[in-house]
Amino acid sequence: MALLGKTRWHGSLALKLAMAALVVMLGDLVFWQWSQAMGVQGLFGFALVAALFAARPAVRQDKRALIALAFAALYAAAQLWDPSPLAFALFWIAIGTATILPGVARFGDGWGWFQRLIVHGFKALVGPLIDLNILGKVRRKRPAGQTGLRRVIPLIALPLAGGAVFVTLFAQANPVIAELLARLSLPAFDWELLPRLILCGLFFVMAWVVLRARPPRRLAATLDATGDVALPGFSLGSITLSLILFNALFAVQNLMDFAYLSSLIALPPGITLADYAHRGAYPLVATALLAALFVLVTSRPGSSTAASPLVRRLVAGWIAQNVVLVLSAAWRTWDYVEAYSLTTLRISALLWMGLVAAGLILVLVRMLQAKSLGWLINANLASAGLLLTAVCFIDLGAVSASWNVRHAREIDGDGAQLDLCYLNELGGSALLPLIELEGRNLAEPLKGHVRATRHYLFERLKHQRDDGGWTLLLDTRLAQATRLSGSQSQTPPAGERPCYGSYDD
Repeated sequence: MALLGKTRWHGSLALKLAMAALVVMLGDLVFWQWSQAMGVQGLFGFALVAALFAARPAVRQDKRALIALAFAALYAAAQLWDPSPLAFALFWIAIGTATILPGVARFGDGWGWFQRLIVHGFKALVGPLIDLNILGKVRRKRPAGQTGLRRVIPLIALPLAGGAVFVTLFAQANPVIAELLARLSLPAFDWELLPRLILCGLFFVMAWVVLRARPPRRLAATLDATGDVALPGFSLGSITLSLILFNALFAVQNLMDFAYLSSLIALPPGITLADYAHRGAYPLVATALLAALFVLVTSRPGSSTAASPLVRRLVAGWIAQNVVLVLSAAWRTWDYVEAYSLTTLRISALLWMGLVAAGLILVLVRMLQAKSLGWLINANLASAGLLLTAVCFIDLGAVSASWNVRHAREIDGDGAQLDLCYLNELGGSALLPLIELEGRNLAEPLKGHVRATRHYLFERLKHQRDDGGWTLLLDTRLAQATRLSGSQSQTPPAGERPCYGSYDD
């Protein structure tokens, strides 16, 4: 049985080594020989997914692991479409989860998986060395009759040494043999060989990270977070009074926000709507997060506060007011957008506010249904994961550029002044919106600077593609731009330039 186990281990190791070698060959081909660095990350990701599926039968037999592997393939596709640090990170989280899952009986919660993935990642850095040590121990335990390297060397040493001596003597006596030996020289050292070998070594480690699971042996347990909290001043009476006061304060704030933002009441002199909107958005989100922490600490499942009907109603009302507060922060942010244009950072802020609102609702559900803290962690991670997965395939820069072009003051007479400098900074994301803008009836010198900016971005994207920066999105975008602009891709007349300060400088 022991010999059978060793045979299986060697067979599994040989298959994993073969898969790792294929991954290294693919990496060397696309990253070194083809000199590509962007969208081919997706091809490399697909290769890792295929290698894991082929080399690990346990992964193929575990439905949970197959789901994680499918998400890894999805994030590989995202890197092929438009590579980003977000898609890269999500890919490694998904494929790391897939390789560990077959050895986990119970899925657990996000805190446990954070530990598993961190330990697995650090162990994998020295994983090949660990496996070499294991292989050495297995070889030392082989039966005495088995042929090993130590038995082969004495067997071949004498023939090789004697043959070398005789060939040397023959070379002295035979000029033909001497000429042949002269041609058999070591190749000249190539300074590109070292970085190439280092890169291939990195590819091998990345493949081995996927093929060999190395989870921690023990996990730090998730906090229980149930029952009454033993903190000075936290009693049923004090918490009830706090919730009554907090509800009143939040009601005043929400009513003021609604009145000012909907223009039912005029703002005080010297304060514009944009100032009011920008100043309060982020503090309101911080307030909502602090409120969620208060509820998590004071209204834990199984506590006397959570069992009180009055406290439960007060918490439900307060959570609802916090959701309104977050929506008010989003309202403020959107008012600021209409005054000063849309940016990727402001889109991200709006998405973050949506996650905060969803988290508040989940906190309330946890209290009302006595869910565990692990459930709350997993529910929040799931909502964040779904949003981030969508963002991997949505170009927020293109969304921002399209909105700014269509709602600029120069276009509809309202909104913010068109910021060509920001569009220029967005790069390829702004190319198609700029082509749309160029087709409008614009006055000079704006039209000339739009044309110059569009031309500059078009040429920059072509250079990026030809210089190893190919992505599927980039290729699609250039094809659309060529089809839409036609002859407009020619060099603009002298005096027309992309924005360096503002278009009316």
